[in-house]
Amino acid sequence: MAMSVIWTGMVVLAVGYGLLAGNGAAVAAAAVEGAAAAVELCLTMAGIMCLWMGVMEVMKRSGLAEKLSRLLRPLLGRLYPDFKHDRETMDAISANVSANLLGLGNAATPLGIQAARRMAIKTPGLASDSLCMLVVCNTASIQLIPTTVAALRQAAGCATPFDILPAVWLASGVSVVVGVVAAKLFARFWPKPPRGKEAGL
Repeated sequence: MAMSVIWTGMVVLAVGYGLLAGNGAAVAAAAVEGAAAAVELCLTMAGIMCLWMGVMEVMKRSGLAEKLSRLLRPLLGRLYPDFKHDRETMDAISANVSANLLGLGNAATPLGIQAARRMAIKTPGLASDSLCMLVVCNTASIQLIPTTVAALRQAAGCATPFDILPAVWLASGVSVVVGVVAAKLFARFWPKPPRGKEAGL
């Protein structure tokens, strides 16, 4: 809701300023050009997104996704110790991480929501340390193949959309390390809100 208000306000201010400055024709032309560019961008991204979503489906049906999930489980068990014996939650987290590794934010989001809902069952109304860690890792995710960014670069006319790989690996790796360390530190030193009997309920 807040973002809708912010974006609407920005658009209204921009159009209003353009009209007051006597640039109404330029504003109208920019709006038409932007709408056409948005449609073109969506079509360009749809192709590459369909490709990698297909790759994810092949991985799932071939059993490769399950093998990747088992490979990630020991590491994820350390990050989410409260749920390391909950297979369904760990599978959802593993699938979320796999989608993020391929840069498929659209595919990773529903998997992350599924894992978050299962985590929230244990602490209704409160964000547990594991849930906070999930949000951090999903936001600052390591991307081996930045699919969405590459699609945007290709749509903008870049001849080598994947030449950003080293920078993406470095930036995403550093962001994950910093995010995990910060989450662990806050979990250790931040006071926990009382629950149940401790809160007098």
